[in-house]
Amino acid sequence: MSIEYVPVSEGEQDEPIELPTEEDGSLLLSTVAAQFAGASGLKYRAGGRLRGLRLVDERLSPPSDGWAAHRYWCAFPRASPEPTPRPRCSDLIVLGLPWKTGEDAVRDYFTGFGELLMVQVKRDAKTGLSKGFGFIKFAEYESQLRALGRRHMIDGRWCDVRIPNGKDGGASAHRKVFVGRCTENLTAEDLREYFGAFGQVTDVFVPRPFRAFSFVTFLDPEVAQSLCGQDHIIKGVSVNISTASPKRERGARGSQLLGWGLVEGGGRVFNWAGDAWPQQAAPAPPLDKPYLKYE
Repeated sequence: MSIEYVPVSEGEQDEPIELPTEEDGSLLLSTVAAQFAGASGLKYRAGGRLRGLRLVDERLSPPSDGWAAHRYWCAFPRASPEPTPRPRCSDLIVLGLPWKTGEDAVRDYFTGFGELLMVQVKRDAKTGLSKGFGFIKFAEYESQLRALGRRHMIDGRWCDVRIPNGKDGGASAHRKVFVGRCTENLTAEDLREYFGAFGQVTDVFVPRPFRAFSFVTFLDPEVAQSLCGQDHIIKGVSVNISTASPKRERGARGSQLLGWGLVEGGGRVFNWAGDAWPQQAAPAPPLDKPYLKYE
């Protein structure tokens, strides 16, 4: 059998290159790959349908009506998806700790979520008094997710667990949404309950005095972004969801400073903008205010 030249292109619309067949009429895959690196076969159209050529022992066999009846282009193997890197645990900040709570109590509580690698309650270097917050780190990422997805009652006070600012590579901006057209009847718990149906909610901020909007932060940024641009009905109120503006949020939180450096919002008291615990009876602030410094 004489040698034929088969028109082969990289894609269906690309200019073809004529490749020589072997004496038995087959086309070596190595001949194709020499011109189109990575090619694993050839395909063509017949009767409006795509067909692939038979490949045996690295040889491509012609279709039943011969090479000349069609034009061919390369088939390439699909790229294997790169394995998703396993998320790593980060230091978590625990906000709103009672003044009396130490490392042992914090460790005892959070051990219920998984093995802990680190527990630290921040204290004033001079007085040794607790600053009202601390840090923990879990051994397993799943334990971290469980702790982030809820609030925590420690020694009679509600506490919040967060990823500290700057530790999540800016992802917090993508996990947060702006909820507009709120009414005074919508509480933080109403928003947490409603949006919890879409994904884990890690924070709800309702400005005080009332300003007709709120911020909701999700654990998963994809959940947050999927809600943007939508209207939702919550307790008969039509609210609009949009991307949170960091500048707008800073203005909302920063304008609520109280007399000795605390920020109040949604029935909660914040030790600085963005971090909160419920308002409860608390001792008068120490004169040197050790809890106001975040190291």
